[in-house]
Amino acid sequence: MAVPKKKHSKARTRRRKAINSKLAVPTLITSPESGEKVRRHCVDLTSGFYRGKQVIDTDNL
Repeated sequence: MAVPKKKHSKARTRRRKAINSKLAVPTLITSPESGEKVRRHCVDLTSGFYRGKQVIDTDNL
């Protein structure tokens, strides 16, 4: 069984672990109805449109 010769520092260990824990940046698109940036595959809350159809009545919001 392999045994390490020297102990890895906390900084080296944390740097290696930090590579895999990056947060993903959400993909934003410009909504054709309102012109605002919205997340992909989500309803535009300002206009209530999703994929060209109105799915939420924004008058009640």
